[in-house]
Amino acid sequence: MTHPSAPTPPVSAAPRFGLIIVGDEILSGKRADKHMSKVIELLKARGLQLDYADYVGDSPERITPTLKRAFASGDVVFSCGGIGATPDDHTRQCAASALGRDLVLHPEAEALIRQRMQDLAYEQGTVYEADRPDNIHRLNMGVFPAGADIIPNPFNKIPGFFCTGEERVDDGQFSAGPPQGELIPSGGSDPHEVGKRGGVYFVPGFPVMAWPMIEWVLDTHYRHLFQTSAWIEKSVIVFGAMEAALTPLMEDIERDYADVKVFSLPSVDHPEFGRHIELGVKGAPDLVARAYPALLAGLKMFNVKLGPELVQK
Repeated sequence: MTHPSAPTPPVSAAPRFGLIIVGDEILSGKRADKHMSKVIELLKARGLQLDYADYVGDSPERITPTLKRAFASGDVVFSCGGIGATPDDHTRQCAASALGRDLVLHPEAEALIRQRMQDLAYEQGTVYEADRPDNIHRLNMGVFPAGADIIPNPFNKIPGFFCTGEERVDDGQFSAGPPQGELIPSGGSDPHEVGKRGGVYFVPGFPVMAWPMIEWVLDTHYRHLFQTSAWIEKSVIVFGAMEAALTPLMEDIERDYADVKVFSLPSVDHPEFGRHIELGVKGAPDLVARAYPALLAGLKMFNVKLGPELVQK
């Protein structure tokens, strides 16, 4: 059942990409986060970029409003962690609360989890007992907000899930996601339709599972957003300047060269350059080829020393 409080995200032709990392172990320093750098890498390989990231502990009071913002944003947001079935896993419940939906056992997730348990029993040389309490408890990993679709998990078959935040629930029924291991679904959610909007994609905290699942989401639903055109970044190390003084020059470059981004990265204790600013432009090669000389020409007006030039493609 869908409640009237469920947020309705704005429609965006080009959603931004966000990341939510859930887990006390990250905030306490017990484990170091590896997801953000990998998601940046996965996006960059497809000509995309990460726009923001949130870190949240295992607290429903914090997870739920974070997910509400994600659903309402219309962005493509990946949420890593907290979808297990132990007492400290709250993400599935918080997702349902954020959407104002009931939690229901997803039929395809149930089948996949049962298959995983049968496989384990076979590997261990034991008999699979479907009604054994621990096996029944494992089915909680397939309890998702009503209307969710699954994300295939190539590591152990136990799927993640995603929701678009749209009002498309019919009496608590699900739209089955693509079969495990298939790029294009034979039924259920149309990847082209899903790709026209954002959504929140929930994957486990384990990198060996999360990363291929995130790749599947990108390659299945958002391939049309991939930027295949060439891209380049050119910058120069600037000594003896203050960012505030360089800001008018940066604004002039962005105004005069549309679709070029100007960036400024200050450093106070760089091991090689010490205190400096890395000032540069990035965008299509032909635009950068015109904007970068203009940036260098503008720097001549300042009493600064220039260091090496940097190029990244």
